[in-house]
Amino acid sequence: MSLLKTKLESGQFAVTAEMAPPKGCDFSHQMHCAELIKGRVDAVNVTDFQSASLKASSLGLCIKLKQAGLEPVLQMTGRDRSRMAIQGDLLSAAAFGIENVLTLTGDHTTVGDCKCSKPVFDLDSVSMLTAVKQLEAGFDAGGNKLQGEPPVFFLGSSVTPEYEPLELHMYKYAKKVAEGAKFFQTQGVYSLEPFKRFMDYASKYDAYVLAGIIPLKSAGAARYMNKNVPGINVPDDIIQRMKESSDPVKEGILIAAEMISEIKAQGLCHGVHIMAIGAEENVPLILDEAGL
Repeated sequence: MSLLKTKLESGQFAVTAEMAPPKGCDFSHQMHCAELIKGRVDAVNVTDFQSASLKASSLGLCIKLKQAGLEPVLQMTGRDRSRMAIQGDLLSAAAFGIENVLTLTGDHTTVGDCKCSKPVFDLDSVSMLTAVKQLEAGFDAGGNKLQGEPPVFFLGSSVTPEYEPLELHMYKYAKKVAEGAKFFQTQGVYSLEPFKRFMDYASKYDAYVLAGIIPLKSAGAARYMNKNVPGINVPDDIIQRMKESSDPVKEGILIAAEMISEIKAQGLCHGVHIMAIGAEENVPLILDEAGL
């Protein structure tokens, strides 16, 4: 059984981290970072060609993490695969004991580093959940019966707490829950009031929410995200705090830890998802500062 599922169902505060595969076939850095967080996080979400950029596959690193004794979350985007390929990868994941799956539609290839790649988008994040349920029922995309016992997955997806209009976004959230999503990892949270408004909606549905935590690296990076990343809103006071710091990376770690502590102390949601984005070695430092 999924350890992440067990943790969430027990009512304990869950902590997951995110990790990107390398742009190559050397997984040594990722496995080093994995050892630093082993036993400290409940699962590791492995990105799937994040930002439409070519890297090693999510499934490959998930298998390596599983073999190293960590619990992976297989991230799966609809951009690059047909429903046949998606279900084939999911069956392979199940064969290696990978149970946690997070569905995403995916950014268009025009924003990535392989712009000549043709997008597929056969399934989006919602219809992908339906395809996974089909496998769990023992049938493939063509309605053909699977051999042996069907796979069992713990399904998740993403959500953006500061999406406007929020009511429209929550309609899609409800569809994902209806199609089997049991947990959600959110876009980065930097302000509690908008997150509380989101949770007022989300708490009406039978699903677990892990608040996204993205440690800032500089004031400039914060301003860039505000301008270019949908659903990100770093308040001015945090940007000023980063600007005035003599060590902005450390300040970003402290801000992330403070947000985690506040979310946990107020019981706002079921856990946090830390996205260090290229600085996975800093995740233990955030956990230390947050007292986790």
